[in-house]
Amino acid sequence: MTLHARHSLLALLILTTPLAACAQQAETPAPVAAPAVAQSAAPQLVTGLPDFTQLVEQVGPGVVNVEATVGSRRSAQAGEEADIPEIFRRMLPPGFQMPGPGQQGPQRRGTSMGSGFIISADGYVLTNHHVVDGADEVKVTLPDRRELVAKVVGSDQQYDVALLKVEAKGLPTVRIGNSATLKPGQWVVAIGSPLGLDHSVTAGIVSAVGRTNPYTAEQRYVPFVQTDVAINQGNSGGPLLNTSGEVVGINSQIFSVSGGYMGISFAIPIDLAMAAVEQLKTTGRVSRGQLGVQVGALTADVVKGFNLPDNRGALISEVLPGSPAAKAGLDPGDVIRSVNGRAINDSSDLPPIIGAMAPGSKVTLSLLRDGKIKDITVILVELDEGSVATDSLPTPSDRQAPPAGRNTLGIQSQNLDAGSRKQLGVESGGVLITRVEGAAAREAGLVPGMVVLQVGRAKVDSPAALDRELAATKAGDTVMLLVRQRGVTRFLAVTVEKS
Repeated sequence: MTLHARHSLLALLILTTPLAACAQQAETPAPVAAPAVAQSAAPQLVTGLPDFTQLVEQVGPGVVNVEATVGSRRSAQAGEEADIPEIFRRMLPPGFQMPGPGQQGPQRRGTSMGSGFIISADGYVLTNHHVVDGADEVKVTLPDRRELVAKVVGSDQQYDVALLKVEAKGLPTVRIGNSATLKPGQWVVAIGSPLGLDHSVTAGIVSAVGRTNPYTAEQRYVPFVQTDVAINQGNSGGPLLNTSGEVVGINSQIFSVSGGYMGISFAIPIDLAMAAVEQLKTTGRVSRGQLGVQVGALTADVVKGFNLPDNRGALISEVLPGSPAAKAGLDPGDVIRSVNGRAINDSSDLPPIIGAMAPGSKVTLSLLRDGKIKDITVILVELDEGSVATDSLPTPSDRQAPPAGRNTLGIQSQNLDAGSRKQLGVESGGVLITRVEGAAAREAGLVPGMVVLQVGRAKVDSPAALDRELAATKAGDTVMLLVRQRGVTRFLAVTVEKS
């Protein structure tokens, strides 16, 4: 066979082999198909997820956009604030953020954008104080795009609440709920204008209730509702809603190091806001009750030092002279356990409860004093924000300091002269720390310049009295010292060192 013939035969075999395979398969009887196995539907792993569409349709018409035009003075102030990093940050709009060096300023530097909601058909609108603070003109934009000029009826910085009034009738309103019934884990919804995007809807859950603002004393009377609802600049003043479509809070602040949403948002409880509304309508301002005490937390060391049964309550560290607390006989070292039967579990629980009461209210305090419960009736007065004075501590004088202290804590002290007492606001008693030799005392935070007012519940008025009160202590004991520093009076727990 020639080479050409062999190649032709090989090509023929290559081309016909697949055909033969096909033919063989065609001749082989087809196998009987196995019966199809019916697959059961996959189980529903997530059920009961909420659908907020009806809620938004019903409540949305009562939510408005609030635009406040401010003067150049306000813009300048806002620009200065923008240069300061804020850990607990107000939701000011981008218009308030002043440019950095070499940058051009935003066009809307004099405009604050926020949200609000209509609480009455005749035109009352609720929003945040910081949205309209210092505004020359306020406009409210309704969902139907009508723009109405609003009057600021009243505003309160402490509660961060502002009441507006527009001239209109038959407006759609929101329903007011009860923030006292909120519990962590409940679904909540926010409607507002984040970054100018009107009627944006976000949802999440209540993370905690009764939160305090640890970064400022301005809002110590507000028990915030913490949520993980996405809140950004422009949501300020908008409603926080429960699943019934009722307003349970006013979105106010976010916890952020960048200025954007980080999963921690705070709302003013609606109960607190509505109580303020009645006063704003009547007087244009909000007045709060004052007891006249400074309180601190009951740490494990404090519980041990005062031999308390548990850590529930608010420890009184200072009683303001002439205050209702002073007139009723309250003393530093007393622990407030309840107000009108309402339990005080933490020191931060007390200010919101007292502040929400009207001046002139009669309240019953349950105190723990020397291991015994005692009920005392106090009549509140109106809160004076400037009632707690600050001071600059005097410099200890080496010439007046006595020889090294012989007390168990290694504290050297000297008497306070008349000028120092006036400067510190100390009417009587107290000694000025000039030196601290004991390591335990230093670790507890004692430093020269502090004033020691009490050892436990016993007042001290001289270095000798201080040494005498400490003489009975022994190694391992925890001693409670009432000290004053930079206008703040508090208890410090110091454990006596082993020799």
